[in-house]
Amino acid sequence: MEPVNESDVEWTETDRGPTRFRRKRLADVAGGEDLGASLYELPPGGKSWPYHYHTGNEEAIYVLTGEGTLRVGDAEDDERHSVRAGDYVALPAGPESAHRVENTGDAPLRFLALSTMRDPDVTVYPDSDKIGVYAGSPPGGDADERVVDGYYPRDGTVDYWLDEE
Repeated sequence: MEPVNESDVEWTETDRGPTRFRRKRLADVAGGEDLGASLYELPPGGKSWPYHYHTGNEEAIYVLTGEGTLRVGDAEDDERHSVRAGDYVALPAGPESAHRVENTGDAPLRFLALSTMRDPDVTVYPDSDKIGVYAGSPPGGDADERVVDGYYPRDGTVDYWLDEE
C-alpha cells in the first residue's frame, strides 16, 4: 500500500441546517477495508452528523485543530464536554456512546473520525426516534454496494406474521 496524503483527497460537503461540514474519506482512498478514517472540518457553528449511535460499529474521534463541544451519552443522560486539539474520544457501540460534535469556536474545527467497518449495522437517532439499517456495506462505506439500506421510525414495527402465508 502506498501512502495517501490528505491534500490529494477531495472534500465532500454536507450542508443541511445546523449540520455543516466538509469530509475527506481517507481510508476509502487508501484502500482500507476493516477500518474507516475520515477527516472532518466543521465551520464555526457547524455540527457533525445528527446525534446517533451504532449498534455494531465502534467509532473514535481525535481533534486536530480548533475547539468545540461533544454531546455524548444515552438520550436520557447525555452530557456535553468541551473538546480541543489533542483530545481523543472512544465511542464503543451502544446507546451510551450516542454522539454529535459542534464547533463552538471562532475557527474551523478539524478532527479525524475512525470506525470499525462491520456489516451489517443499525444506527439509532435518539432525537428523531428513527433507525438506519445497512447491509452489504457499513455506514461510511460504499452505498452502491448495499443490498439493504434505509431510515425508519423506531416505532414503525409490524407483526412478524403480517402478510406472510
